[in-house]
Amino acid sequence: MMKGSSLSPATVALALLLLGILALIGILVRVRSKTAQNLFLPVSLIAGFIALILGPQVLGRVAGWLGWDPLVEGGIFGSEVLSVWSELPGLLISVVFAALFLGSPIPSPKRAVKLLGPQLSLGVTFAAGQYVIGMLLAVLILVPVFNVTPMFGALIEIGFEGGHGTAAGMAPVMTEMGFEEGGDLALAMATVGILSGVIIGVIAVNWAARRGHSKTLDVKANRDPEIAAGLYRRDLPSGGLQTIRSESLDTLTMHIGIIALAILIGQGMLSALQALEQWLWADIIEIFAYVPLFPLAMLGGVILQLIADKTGLAPLIDRGTMERIQGLALDTLIIAAMATLSIDAIANNLGPFVILAAAGILWNVFVLFALAPRFIQSFWFERGIADFGQSMGVTATGLLLLRMADPKQESPAYESFGYKQLVFEPFFGGGLVTAAAIPFIAQLGPYPLLIVMAVLLVLSLISGFFYFGKRSTFVVEGSA
Repeated sequence: MMKGSSLSPATVALALLLLGILALIGILVRVRSKTAQNLFLPVSLIAGFIALILGPQVLGRVAGWLGWDPLVEGGIFGSEVLSVWSELPGLLISVVFAALFLGSPIPSPKRAVKLLGPQLSLGVTFAAGQYVIGMLLAVLILVPVFNVTPMFGALIEIGFEGGHGTAAGMAPVMTEMGFEEGGDLALAMATVGILSGVIIGVIAVNWAARRGHSKTLDVKANRDPEIAAGLYRRDLPSGGLQTIRSESLDTLTMHIGIIALAILIGQGMLSALQALEQWLWADIIEIFAYVPLFPLAMLGGVILQLIADKTGLAPLIDRGTMERIQGLALDTLIIAAMATLSIDAIANNLGPFVILAAAGILWNVFVLFALAPRFIQSFWFERGIADFGQSMGVTATGLLLLRMADPKQESPAYESFGYKQLVFEPFFGGGLVTAAAIPFIAQLGPYPLLIVMAVLLVLSLISGFFYFGKRSTFVVEGSA
């Protein structure tokens, strides 16, 4: 399992147990720290920071200065535990994406377009714009001034739109393409994205409340200590339903099996695409040879859900259980990825990194406040803040901000955002476009991707301004 290593099962087990302990410490910090609560920091991110500090990048360096050699290589965890953690993100990201649509009915294309038109235009504007901004900066400033690879331009979308999971999942691809520091930079970009997204989002929610831009906002709900602490003390929600009798098989075991089957289907599709590429066009360009497994695992999950819908087996797949498995994989992934983050990669590329991060933040803020009101005429803030949160971090960030803006679910934002995800996720934020962007740039240069994303951005702007934006009131009324 581990590259070139012979780690014992006991070491692997210890590494997993330590991740659980770090998560518990993160919960304690979130409950006790007002700063963490005000920033709505995810516990996985808190735990990842703690692991980073106690690992070789921080504690190890201090130990080296003090002559404490046993702590230099692996911090308090040891080098073998770090070796296990470094491999986990690439494995767990397929679990996260395979479960993305399992347990959710797949809408027909006609209904999807009717419900999510403005939302999809806004989401594509966020994502395609991140590529356009990043590639333009790479071509005009970063490559000529800082002498970095053009692949730098894709980091905004990978880190912001994709989040920590996608950044970790794309790290092996970037390494294979000669961008060895890309994985660490993408993780750092994801951290900047989620922190700035939550901070700006909280400010935006309070601004919308004061200026009357939200029809559903309850400012008092945003100060609920239960939400701030990240705990449920009342009205406990169900973590999943029993869809199969326990004397036959535990429901959790069955759901893990379904995810495993989705991943295997994804692997089969990826292998078939790679074989087809080698047969037809590999002499010209290779894309699927470097595409990671996780976007195809997501499509494997969609295929299984479609089969379940058609055969009447859909009730056996519980969305809540899938979300619990997905959440476990994502939390573990983030802690492990943050624990193995290289500070050197950020320090060595600080100038271009800061330029990219600042440009990405400014673009997302511009889209939220300048374009969202023109794309979506009814409930624009509630629907816009969800996409803003996702474009700065992960889907969970978008839903967090949406919950703050619409705590009683009085707007159509939840429904339209959910349907938009079904169309959007297979391509951006860790989908096929994200997966193919790095090998595309590495083999064809920055301009083809820049042109394609610029055309897509123009189309999303035109559809948002002149078509979906003018019909958004009708869509809201028809779907409410």
